Amino acid sequence: MIAREPIYAALFARVAGAANFVTAERRFRHWSDVAPAEQPALFQRQKSEVAAVKALGAPTVWTLLLELHLYVHSSDPYLSPAMQLNPLLDAVEAALAPAAATGIQDLGLPATVRHAYIAGKIATEEDTLGNQAIATIPVEILCL
Repeated sequence: MIAREPIYAALFARVAGAANFVTAERRFRHWSDVAPAEQPALFQRQKSEVAAVKALGAPTVWTLLLELHLYVHSSDPYLSPAMQLNPLLDAVEAALAPAAATGIQDLGLPATVRHAYIAGKIATEEDTLGNQAIATIPVEILCL
């Protein structure tokens, strides 16, 4: 059995501190509901959890799946909003980088978290949203 809330809270604390977000919340809001003055913004959204038992009698291994949503707004019509989004993506990636010595990112919870990482395609959108840019980052956390 895992204690979920400390794991989700540790992830959020790590990524929320990665950049100068004006808004950072665990309660998801759609980008159209976030005013330009509230951006750059970060939202964490829990998606699903998968349990697996590798062998009879072995402990359950949990994979927690979630998304991080980044929003930026540029009031400069000549500046691509992606130019503001890209450094935020870099900051989140750096915050989730594994420790050089172990190759593992345990979010400071080594007894529970085996590894937390960006998992799969990062979806971005900026060319059709005018002065707005958004990114959705898939994250997986492996736990015992």
